[in-house]
Amino acid sequence: MDPHGGHYLNKAAVLSPLGVARMTQLLLGCTIIALVAHSAGYNHAYGIYCMFVWCFCFAMTTVVFTMDVTRLPCCVPISWDNLTVAFSMLATLMYVTASVVYPVYFLRSQCSKESCEVRNYRIAVTVCSSFCCFAYAAEVFLTRAKPGHVVGYMATMSGLLKVVQAFVACIIFGALANGSEYTRHIPTQYCVAVYSLCFSITVVVVAVTVSGKTSALRFPFDRFVIIYTFLATLLYLSAALVWPIFSFDKKYGTPGRPDDCPWENCPWDSKLVVSVFTHVNLVLYFSDLIYSQRIRFVTNSTA
Repeated sequence: MDPHGGHYLNKAAVLSPLGVARMTQLLLGCTIIALVAHSAGYNHAYGIYCMFVWCFCFAMTTVVFTMDVTRLPCCVPISWDNLTVAFSMLATLMYVTASVVYPVYFLRSQCSKESCEVRNYRIAVTVCSSFCCFAYAAEVFLTRAKPGHVVGYMATMSGLLKVVQAFVACIIFGALANGSEYTRHIPTQYCVAVYSLCFSITVVVVAVTVSGKTSALRFPFDRFVIIYTFLATLLYLSAALVWPIFSFDKKYGTPGRPDDCPWENCPWDSKLVVSVFTHVNLVLYFSDLIYSQRIRFVTNSTA
């Protein structure tokens, strides 16, 4: 007990719906890591990515849960609420991709007697990972902005969309690095510049918000965010028009997938992924622009 009669431990961090969601995340995350380490296994870049997702999210959730239970966020010089909601949104997206990637590359419908046990472990990993997606999504739902409540920017729809935009940009970068041949044309290099610029500024916006120092800036942060979102929408609109033309038009690229293109390393597939997620991010930035008109920014050291 402290001198004022308060408790050092926060029971609400355990007994509340948010606490239940986080404990579920820890239980499922620990189970997944144990199953993979015991017998399910992982290899190659896709398996390493999945294992990174599960370990990173488990470690971060452990830190968040422990700090909330011990009432330590007040000692951390950042906006704790903004940090936790941004992480839960990121973890949801990472778990969704891992839950799709792992079974696609590691599950087979047929197996021998020796490999059936491994397959069963991998099925269990996939199921636990899928359930954990819902646990993190539940945290996002519980901590999101509600009408009439003053919350941090990251808890608003616009703040959550910033996290999704950055994550989608990472998918685009992964496809670009996987033999997309973007260096063949100057317009496709322009598209890469658009992706890089928008990703960098989006990350800066999230980082500044989580730091809780938006009020220390020498310019109105809310106006900057809205202007940037408008410009990013225009830039992504141009990339959504340019990239498909110089990737799939018969004058510059290949309209259809070549028959001799390998399944796991086909430049045409990478170009298609970039094109699809460019349009996804265009929709996200446009939605962000609409939602940013409806929110009222609170700029202080804790928001």
